[in-house]
Amino acid sequence: MTRMTTTRARPRQLALITGIALAGAASLLALRAAGQPSGSANQPPLAVPAAGANLQQIERGRYLAAAGDCVACHTLPRATPFSGGRPVETPFGVVLSANLTPDADTGIGRYDNDTFYRALHEGIDRNGHHLYPAFPYPYYTRVTREDSDSLLAYLRSLPPVNHAVDRNQLHFPFNIRALMAGWNLLYLDKGTFEQDKAQSAEWNRGAYLVEGLGHCQACHTPRNRLGGPEKDEAFRGGRFADWFAPDITPNRRTGIGAWGREAVLEFLRSGRNVHSGASGEMAEVVSFSTSRMTDADIHAVATYLASLRPSPMGTIAIPANAKMAQGEAVWTDNCAACHREDAKGVQRAFPPLASSANLQQRDPTTVLHYILAGAQHRPTDAAPTAFAMPAFAWKLDDAEIAAVATFVRNSWDNQASPVTTDQVADLRKRLAKSSDAAAPWPPEVKPAHDLTRPGSATWSKAGTDSRDNGTPHAGSPAP
Repeated sequence: MTRMTTTRARPRQLALITGIALAGAASLLALRAAGQPSGSANQPPLAVPAAGANLQQIERGRYLAAAGDCVACHTLPRATPFSGGRPVETPFGVVLSANLTPDADTGIGRYDNDTFYRALHEGIDRNGHHLYPAFPYPYYTRVTREDSDSLLAYLRSLPPVNHAVDRNQLHFPFNIRALMAGWNLLYLDKGTFEQDKAQSAEWNRGAYLVEGLGHCQACHTPRNRLGGPEKDEAFRGGRFADWFAPDITPNRRTGIGAWGREAVLEFLRSGRNVHSGASGEMAEVVSFSTSRMTDADIHAVATYLASLRPSPMGTIAIPANAKMAQGEAVWTDNCAACHREDAKGVQRAFPPLASSANLQQRDPTTVLHYILAGAQHRPTDAAPTAFAMPAFAWKLDDAEIAAVATFVRNSWDNQASPVTTDQVADLRKRLAKSSDAAAPWPPEVKPAHDLTRPGSATWSKAGTDSRDNGTPHAGSPAP
């Protein structure tokens, strides 16, 4: 694994004690922080735009911003890139992403190289206030000073956008920023990435990208109740918002161990391969980040991922025969037309479900998300056609979805835990809530998770015979 230069050792016991002590003073510190918004009076003068930067440094920063997938989180749909305000859901509430344009009052126009580097490495903003790890500074801390300066030079070259963002939407007491001092003692290992001389240059480059700028663990590693990463389970898959980022270790059943190097490279370039297709949050990662990286860097990422320790296989509960039979009936009626009866799909169009790592994750959230709300690929230069899957929430009830998910997770050499009706019902409620007008998305760009009507690729209403879908007889009553 990677090595880092660290400031000093922090025993976990000391961190716990210190964190508790800090909590007692948190309220006073938070009141002080709350009184100093980024656009308040007594601000230092605006820094010289891209101070000392040249075109080569700005272009390097542009590439680094793509490698870090910065635009995905810091841009609302149809908004100016990097202007911020996109909701980032956490178990503790919502954080709105920062405006990264060089606007003096609402963006990062008053940051200099030192304060920007401190934000990346320590999670401290220009005014000395704590940032939340929704901004992945626990991984950006590995970024070199040279890359940090180049990244700022690029961001300072963008047109400024005045877009004030009320970023902190967290529930009490998590909205008290000073509490992050205790969290950092527990989970932030400050230190720039240091190369492992026992490994190749390609491996080290991949480690730097995956563990640092790419912040892959932010999604693909499980977290504890405090939001801290479970380091012993790194890259084994993690739950976030209404998704589950899959295992990306070389495990041959649940990870990417059965893909082969070329399939991994193809997926990072295009978002598709013969095994899977990227949608949801990962589709954005491919579209905005990995597909824009050089071949050398994509090869480096694949090399590093292949070197990870495979996750353990674990034990799997056997589903009931009756549930499997119900799921097979739903599968035949609703799924087999695209994914084929043998579940081999159509290469690079409709993903195969046979021997599918995505289906065999310990947490079925992503599979259920696809069935309930549908899914769509994002176009890339290598794969410009955005295939889609319709939503079935309007047509299938919770028990039917639980049954078909259980069936596909335990057929065609797949093996995974059965899905319960309660799991489906819980996700259905959360998806419906995420499209509610009260959600922090602006009304004109809020997620379109309308689960009450058929999707664009479905032609009949609930209670009709779906075998007639797409024919002049569509809509006839089900037998």
